[in-house]
Amino acid sequence: MNNETFQDKAGAFAAALMVQAAWPLLVIAACVLATPVIGLAAGPQATPLSAVAWFVAAASALATLAFSMLILFDALLFRLMASHASETAGGAAVDDLLARMRLKPEPAAARSLDQRMSGTRRLLMKQRIAFCLFAAASLVAAFV
Repeated sequence: MNNETFQDKAGAFAAALMVQAAWPLLVIAACVLATPVIGLAAGPQATPLSAVAWFVAAASALATLAFSMLILFDALLFRLMASHASETAGGAAVDDLLARMRLKPEPAAARSLDQRMSGTRRLLMKQRIAFCLFAAASLVAAFV
């Protein structure tokens, strides 16, 4: 992969990750703001199932927020990679930063951009699963 292609690919992926980190935060914030209205509408008819659903919704919302923060951190790492002239230099800068922050040991071999992107895609899938669980539990809690 030539240097311009590498920088464009890493930069575009970082921008997409920023969006993927932001929209669940906005949806969860809107749902949290709407919760008192829904809770008041339910009134004394609340059932144990709705209480469990609210608990599951809250737990999955926190998990979604945690995954969003990890995705945001990955987006910043991909922006750091894109700021370097070559894929090797960008990967080395990211590995060095993670080692200095004591988040990961210095790797024996450098990973390619595609390998790093596949790891972040797995994180995106976990975030989406947590968000779907939040949405389903919120709907159950609101309409039970």
